[in-house]
Amino acid sequence: MTDKAQQADTSDKGEKKEEGIGDLARTAFLAILLALVIRTFLFEPFNIPSGSMVPNLLVGDYLFVSKYSYGYSKHSFPFSAGGFEGRFGSDNLPERGDVAVFKLPTNTNIDYIKRVIGLPGDTIQVIGGQLYINKKPVHREMLGLNEYTNDFNATHEAVEYMETLPNNVIHTMYEMDDYQPLDNTEEFIVPEGHYFMMGDNRDNSQDSRVMSHVGFVPLENFVGRAEFIFFSTNGKARIYEIWKWPFTVRYNRLFNKIK
Repeated sequence: MTDKAQQADTSDKGEKKEEGIGDLARTAFLAILLALVIRTFLFEPFNIPSGSMVPNLLVGDYLFVSKYSYGYSKHSFPFSAGGFEGRFGSDNLPERGDVAVFKLPTNTNIDYIKRVIGLPGDTIQVIGGQLYINKKPVHREMLGLNEYTNDFNATHEAVEYMETLPNNVIHTMYEMDDYQPLDNTEEFIVPEGHYFMMGDNRDNSQDSRVMSHVGFVPLENFVGRAEFIFFSTNGKARIYEIWKWPFTVRYNRLFNKIK
C-alpha cells in the first residue's frame, strides 16, 4: 500500500470514529431531552420515604405522578425553574380525596405527598380524632386493628378506618387512638387558592394541621396527582445484594392504582 493510500485509509477510519462519537452524543442528547419532556409534562416518578400515608402508601413504594392533571406551574419544571407565576394548561383543580405531590410551602425544595381534604373556603377541624368538614363530622367506619412498621423500624398498632369524604371518595386511614397531639385542633378556614392536606396515617403525619411547617398549600405548589405504584420494595436488601432483590419486591403492590 502506498503512503497516500495509507493516509487515506487512516483518514477514513478517523472520520468514521468521529461520526460514531457524534451519533452517540446526539442519541444521548435526544434521550435526555425526551426524558426531560416526559418528566416535565407527563409523568414524574416519586418514592415514598416516610409512613405518613400508611396504609395506602408504604415506605419503599415508587409511584408515577401525572403532571398534566392540574396543569403546570413553575414547580412542574426541574428545580422549579418555570420562571412564571400561576398555572396554565388545564382547568382541572385538585379534588377532595386526591392524593397529590406538592412543594412544601415553608421550603419549596422539599416534595410532600398527602391527601386533599379541604378545598378553598372550607372549614376544617379535628375534634377527638374525628374529622369535621364545614362543621359536619366525616363518616368513618372502624375496620379493625393492624400493625405497621414506622420510619424508625419500630412496630406500632393502629386502628384502621374507612373514611367517606363529602364527595363520596372512600379511602382507608390509620389512627393510633383519638388522644394524640393532632387529634384536637383549632378551626381552620382554607383561604382562596389554597388547599388543606392530611396524611392517611393521621397520628403520624406532619400536614396542614401543623401551620408552622406545612399549613395551607397554594395551588401553585401542586406538582401533580399520584396515579399508580410502578415498583415497591421492603428495603431489606442492600444495593449490592442482588441475590436478595427478587425476595424484597412487594409484587402485590406493583401497578396498583392509588386511591
